[in-house]
Amino acid sequence: QVLLVESGGGLVQTGGSLRLSCAASVRTFGSYAMGWFRQAPGKDRDFVAAISWTGGRTTYADSVKGRFTISRDNAKNTVYLQMNSLKPEDTAVYYCAADREYGSSMYYAYSYWGQGTQVTVSS
Repeated sequence: QVLLVESGGGLVQTGGSLRLSCAASVRTFGSYAMGWFRQAPGKDRDFVAAISWTGGRTTYADSVKGRFTISRDNAKNTVYLQMNSLKPEDTAVYYCAADREYGSSMYYAYSYWGQGTQVTVSS
């Protein structure tokens, strides 16, 4: 069982930055690839970014490339999402997810989920 708890969401103006954190309660954090997804009201849960077990590989949605950075600290059992140059269309609930396999952008490929953290970008 992997428990995930996100934090760091909030209200920010267009062009601003936020850093999301996701703390994992699991002994073998380094055995899990991690992902970030987001879901706006009335829309599907969309892939944002993923990172491999040691952080050597990352994948991003086209909509966030060059603005968002995913990273992890296995010593702290934490994955991060640094979000810069935020836009109103980035407004959503952001979820972190974990799975043994790396690389999928499909939400159903991930076995464990956090409760989400709200990010609101004002125009």
